Amino acid sequence: MTRNTDIEIRLLIEAIYLKYSYDFRDYSGASIKRRVHHAMRQFDCNTISALQERVLHDPTVFMQLLQFLTIPVSEMFRDPEHFLAIRQEVVPILRTYPSLKIWIAGCSTGEEVYSMAILLREEGLLDRTIIYATDINPRSLDKAKQGIFSLENIRAYTQNYQKAGGQKAFSDYYTAAYDFAIFDKSLRENVTFADHSLATDSVFSETHLISCRNVLIYFNKNLQNRAFGLFHESLCHRGFLMLGSKETLDFSDYSKQFTALLKPERIYRKL
Repeated sequence: MTRNTDIEIRLLIEAIYLKYSYDFRDYSGASIKRRVHHAMRQFDCNTISALQERVLHDPTVFMQLLQFLTIPVSEMFRDPEHFLAIRQEVVPILRTYPSLKIWIAGCSTGEEVYSMAILLREEGLLDRTIIYATDINPRSLDKAKQGIFSLENIRAYTQNYQKAGGQKAFSDYYTAAYDFAIFDKSLRENVTFADHSLATDSVFSETHLISCRNVLIYFNKNLQNRAFGLFHESLCHRGFLMLGSKETLDFSDYSKQFTALLKPERIYRKL
């Protein structure tokens, strides 16, 4: 049974790639299997083959399945010590550049984008920064562009912001309306939201900082190496790479191309 399941999943992922050009072939097998089984229950499909048939013949079903395969999970100022380290150790170096390019890869629904924009504004750098915010999920990107988040999460976000060295009242950055917090649109004036796949697409050149946090844990080793290659090629001399708390450059093909500036916070610099 397990062998049949593995075959069906491979066929589904190959079909998605051939029909829609979304490449999940080098994503972690365990992660994909878990997400596909969850989707099968939601779509009321008894087999993966039945799910594949629906996906191939109905683009709206594929778009629904994409929400399961990418599962946007994020929060503002996630791992506050990471953002505090950026303020204290990275910002002083970023100040030395006349203009900045930052790439947030796998930006999901935008929580990290707004966190970075708030930090840069408080440090006087936002006006001279271009931020590229990319993801493969168009629905997530649409949500990120709106900058509207549930009020029920704002208390946790506020605590994160304060622990990350926030300099103002967090409520200064949003307007509460009904059950939502609508973030100041000026925070995204210098943000370009774009569809981008680390599995198939190319680089953003001469970036000073790349943040790709809690994305690579879903990739196998080959795809992780491809992503690290993109980041290495994209970064300017001595540019910064930020990873998630469970991610590392160790044991990758690019471990010797970077040095750990702050290893516990997963902040690296290109050599």
